[in-house]
Parts: sequence; structure tokens; C-alpha cells
Amino acid sequence: MTREIVIIGGGIIGCTTAYYLTRHPAYTRGSVKVTVIETSAHGPAQGASGKAGGLVARWAYPKELVDVSFDEHVKLAGEHNGAERWGWRYVECGQWRGRGISDLRVGEGSSVGKGGKRKSLEKTKGLEGRRKTGLPDDLLWVEEEMTDFYAPMAGGEETAQVHPYLFTTSMMELAQSRGAVYVHGKAVSIIEEDKKVVGVDYIDGDTSETVRIGATEVVLAAGAWSSSLLPWLPITGTRAHSVTIRPDRSSTPLAPYVLFTEIKLKDAKKVKTVEPEIYARPDDEVYACGPGDDLTLPGSVDDVVVDQDACENIYRDVSSISKTLRDGKVEARQACFLPVVPVGGGPIVGAVPGTEGLALATGHTCWVS
Repeated sequence: MTREIVIIGGGIIGCTTAYYLTRHPAYTRGSVKVTVIETSAHGPAQGASGKAGGLVARWAYPKELVDVSFDEHVKLAGEHNGAERWGWRYVECGQWRGRGISDLRVGEGSSVGKGGKRKSLEKTKGLEGRRKTGLPDDLLWVEEEMTDFYAPMAGGEETAQVHPYLFTTSMMELAQSRGAVYVHGKAVSIIEEDKKVVGVDYIDGDTSETVRIGATEVVLAAGAWSSSLLPWLPITGTRAHSVTIRPDRSSTPLAPYVLFTEIKLKDAKKVKTVEPEIYARPDDEVYACGPGDDLTLPGSVDDVVVDQDACENIYRDVSSISKTLRDGKVEARQACFLPVVPVGGGPIVGAVPGTEGLALATGHTCWVS
């Protein structure tokens, strides 16, 4: 009997599931068929899996997954040249607190201009100033005079990063190289008979026709859209915005840091605090993300609307503490929906009781490990 394993969702979870299935000792072409069904017309990793920061940490959560996943990331990078293929590297990670430049001027198209007013700043000087704040000597792309406090969040080789889009698409490519099948279509129903899964109905992305594919096992990994197939799932979506920034070519290569920031910005009326996350990537691309919102989940990942003002605010906030970013160019303004479990915190991983052959892997919020 041929085992037909259908994975719904072409994000990081669905693609890595396909990768590991095609490398399982029991897997042989012909006797086991692995199929990934993904809604997006643009390929895998079009949602949160391709628009995340790509943090990989031993101190992340849930611990039950992290204890396995971090070492797997190390292993995968070694086996498949992850440093070159998907930007794998160890990074420093820290908490940064300080003040940002107020009243940054906004230029045409590429957002924050190179001007701006500095208000009530006392510039620290040299090594003495860095020692007082804890700012590392090589973290030069954050302005020293803006820094009030810096502290590392973990020890050496406990934090790493990947480029999430490149990692996810690489996992899919590697799975396909061993026989996995990728299907562009929108899953609309998981078919059961006698409390056992027997197939999946999906709308073909090219013909718009409804197709039924047989299945002995189904893995639902559709992120925030998982509850559209199983309405009883306690999954909601939170929209998160992010930008990627390309520093000026004359800039010094960026030291590998991930920063969780707390930036105080002062205007004529009040002081506000913003908390963007900033990720320096190996090719000197910088990723930054801001807070989420509760916009209604759209019909598919391709229908996600990007709020340009939200992206502008992220760029303005991170530029307020970094001339390197202030002089850079925004290359992407993007949004995605994170799958959230309102009760219990998630994620939801494992077999579904009472339905033979059905497994869940969703609700990971920003932590997918």
C-alpha cells in the first residue's frame, strides 16, 4: 500500500516537514508520496515564513521544540552549506535602550531623509562612554550618543539567524529533489471516512477547478489560515509589518547583531516609546519589524494588505538611532499574519484525537524554531 502524505501549507513548517519525511528511513519513492499544497501564486514562504526576522535561539520557546530544533539548524547548515544558501550564522543578540532623533525629515520615496533634529542629547565619548552603557565595541551601526543601555541576552553560539525566505524555499527544493511534489492550490476541505482521513479537496491554482487528492495522512500547517479548514481550532491572526533596508555602499560592513530595542522619541507634546526589532543580515541587508495589529484575516496570503504608514513608522523609528540606516534605502515594505493561539499560548503540534491520520503543526506565533 502506498502511503500518501499531504501537507497543507508551504511555509517553514510545511516545507521542513516535507524535507524530513523525504529523508526518513521508511521513505522510498513509490511506496511513500509526499505532497505540499500551497495557496500562494508566488510559491512557498510568501507569508510569515518568508517575512520574519529569522532568529534561531537556544533560549527561545517552547523548550520542547527548541531543544531539538537548534541543533537541527546547525546540522542542516553543515550538510547543505547553509551559510551560503540561506544566510546561516551565529549572531550576538542584545537588549538596547536609548533615545532617538526627534523630528526626522521624510524624503521622497525612500522615506527618512538624512537630516533631522537632535534634542537634549549628551554625547558620550570613546571607550569610557561605551563601558558606561555596555555598548559593544563592534556595534558601530547604532549611534553611541543615543545609547543609554545595552545588555547581551545570551552567551556565545546560543543565538543564530537564517534568511527565512531562503531557508524555507531551500527546504522545499531539497524535499523535491527526493521526490516531494509541490502543488499550487487552495485546500478547502480535509476528507474523512470512518474517522480517518482519506483525502484533501483543493482548488487548483491554474485551472480554478476543484481537485481531490488521496491521503493516508494529512499534516495541517497553514498558519493563521488553519482554522479555515478546522473551524474548531483556536487560531487567530495578528498582522505584523516589517521593512528591509540596504545601507549605503560606502558603509562599513555591519557587525552581526540582533537588537530588541526600546527607543524614546520626544516631540513637542510628549515622549513616546517604541520597540522595533532590528536584524543585521550577512549580506548587509537589515530587517526591522514593529508591533502587530488585529486586522481581519484575508482570504489568502496573497491578499494581505500592507499599511505603508506602518512601514514608514518602523523605518523612522530604527533610523532615529542609526545613521547607517538613515542613509540607507528601503528595499521592501511588507506584512504578514502570525498564527496566534489566544488560550494557552500555543503552538499546537501533534495528532488530532479521534481522527486517524490527521496531525496539526500551527500556532507558533513568531517562534517557529
